[in-house]
Amino acid sequence: MTQQTAGIIAPPIHLEFDDNRLLPILFGEHDRNLSAIEEQLGVSLVSRGNRIAISGPAANVEAARATLAGLYQRLKRGQDVGRPEVEAALRHGPAGAPANAQGERGLFGGPSDDGSAVRTQRRLVTPRSPTQAGYLRALQELDLVFGLGPAGTGKTYLAVAVAVAMLTKGKVDRIILSRPAVEAGERLGFLPGDLREKIDPYLRPLYDALYDMLPADQVVKRLSTGEIEIAPLAFMRGRTLANAFVILDEAQNTTPVQMKMFLTRLGENSRMAVTGDLSQVDLPEGSLSGLRDAVATLNNVTDIGIVRFTDADVVRHPLVTRIVRAYGARENEPTNEP
Repeated sequence: MTQQTAGIIAPPIHLEFDDNRLLPILFGEHDRNLSAIEEQLGVSLVSRGNRIAISGPAANVEAARATLAGLYQRLKRGQDVGRPEVEAALRHGPAGAPANAQGERGLFGGPSDDGSAVRTQRRLVTPRSPTQAGYLRALQELDLVFGLGPAGTGKTYLAVAVAVAMLTKGKVDRIILSRPAVEAGERLGFLPGDLREKIDPYLRPLYDALYDMLPADQVVKRLSTGEIEIAPLAFMRGRTLANAFVILDEAQNTTPVQMKMFLTRLGENSRMAVTGDLSQVDLPEGSLSGLRDAVATLNNVTDIGIVRFTDADVVRHPLVTRIVRAYGARENEPTNEP
């Protein structure tokens, strides 16, 4: 039985909005957001002025109502609503989210005023899944947080957002962004140029996140003054990182010795975020990932956050979610090899 025909057909319900200026964004260009909701939930949406009539199976009608109401509340709070937010709302089901004191429900699994959103100078960064909301809260509350999961789940991006927000508010004096110098099939020594020219392309994802959070001139200025430092993991040895927000990206490519070295750099009034994808380890075959070892070692240590993302949290192109799931399914298939 398909979604379109399943369940009891309910009388149409009407949803009314009080700010017509927000409706073009809510509906999407050529009503593509409404079309996505119709297709996914098997309902019919008919808009007239500031009202939408929703008809279809009762449970699906309620899900569509909750989705539209949640997206509209995001717009009223000044947050983005586009294709990724609509897809996330449909994927995570706002109808089941807990309500706040005013009876409002958050769009991605938590109260709408849960404080997990982060404001930087260039944008308001909000969670697109319950896991992202929990991750943002952990980054803001704990001194050490591990973010584990597949590509596209926002692990590094959200950590950079929290780091930038804390820097601009004066809660830390600097941001340090690092990666281990290991890449699939590549070695830095074969790249042209001096050390800075060799490592800059390798660290480009970290630069991209910074430029998303801060005006370009501020990024350049803070890099030149040392308020923001981007360096390979090897540069961390022997340092004590005080009054800083430190992010280690691609941590699955550390060795246990490197990871222990990095974690013990944590100094006074500092925070650390360690992100990685244990399904994409580029270390030599048979080597133990320092990230895997650290999570196993520190799993029961208090005041450390370990947040695990899944393919349901992927916020890139929807095809990325299907790619991640396909690879995961293949890796879990039994083999006939001896």
